[in-house]
Amino acid sequence: MTGDDDLIDWLRLAATPGLGADRQRSLLAAFGLPRHIFAAGRSAITGVVGSVAADALLAEPRQDWIERARAWAAEDGSHILTLADEAYPRALLDIADPPVLLYVKGDPALLQRPALAIVGARSATPQGDTNAEAFARHLAAQGFTIVSGLAAGIDAAAHRGALAAGAAGAGTVAVVGTGIDRIYPARNAALAREIAACGAIVSEFPLGTPPLQHNFPRRNRVIAGLAQGVLVVEAALNSGSLITARLAAETGREVFAIPGSIHSPLSRGCHRLIRDGAKLVETAEDVVEELRGRLGTHLPAPAAKRSATPQADLTLDGNAARVMEAIGHDPVDLDTLAQRCSLTVDALYAILLPLELDGRVASLPGGRIQRVGR
Repeated sequence: MTGDDDLIDWLRLAATPGLGADRQRSLLAAFGLPRHIFAAGRSAITGVVGSVAADALLAEPRQDWIERARAWAAEDGSHILTLADEAYPRALLDIADPPVLLYVKGDPALLQRPALAIVGARSATPQGDTNAEAFARHLAAQGFTIVSGLAAGIDAAAHRGALAAGAAGAGTVAVVGTGIDRIYPARNAALAREIAACGAIVSEFPLGTPPLQHNFPRRNRVIAGLAQGVLVVEAALNSGSLITARLAAETGREVFAIPGSIHSPLSRGCHRLIRDGAKLVETAEDVVEELRGRLGTHLPAPAAKRSATPQADLTLDGNAARVMEAIGHDPVDLDTLAQRCSLTVDALYAILLPLELDGRVASLPGGRIQRVGR
């Protein structure tokens, strides 16, 4: 890791107001380490980034901000990685604009391992959550670290699936769009603590940075950059997940998408990706086989096979079996389902309740019902 004196210079470089990552990297390319930048003098710095940026860079540094970052880095499990560190993830050097600094809570070694990003809709369907969790658990057991963004919906399900693979799995990395000391959304606080304990949380943003909208597309490029491929589980046409997929493709990563119902708005983003060349996948093994050629001898060894936990079985009577068949694989509203089954809505409710309690169906917004499970 970077020594304390050098870290102060890195933090000072990163904290300079108005000096974006592009100009930070231009200075590093011109002068080398940050200490060489600050020793170069105003005239030389002006020649690279202009007089306004040079004045800002050489102004009195924000000691409060620097001391706060140093104190955070001294906490157990906290790390600040710079572009000059051996522990800085090599995969990020492939992207056009790697972050100058990374704040990491947890195990930074996870950032060097073969990884797959799993992303998708925040307002995911129950089936989408189930798919994300199942794919993540299987792929983590196969040796792939699962990278996602700690958002609600698909992201959270992917993290949960990777954690469910246990100690034999390859863990999970959450890349956040806030300061690493902020949890967003707040409902994922418990999940974030578990990831920090068993995986890693990563941010390029200064401590205390709130959830600003323009930071999340920047977060997405790190998600794409850390992984050998990106799997999109569910996504609307305007989803940020499509940005992640595009960034992955531009960096030469594989892009995968799970198809869905032609009637679901959350399938349209995946279908567009497939039309644009993303690999259609139906099982986690489809992803492993595609990545096998990319990784070659670096393909991670799968974890020891564990006995699958069978889903608790519910003996379906004739009416329940008929309702399950009538639901099919697309969401359906109650009135339509009642007509298909020739049942009253009250009678249908009585059949659906035990199916929902058993996890075979789920209620969606707008009074619709969806079958859950593979």
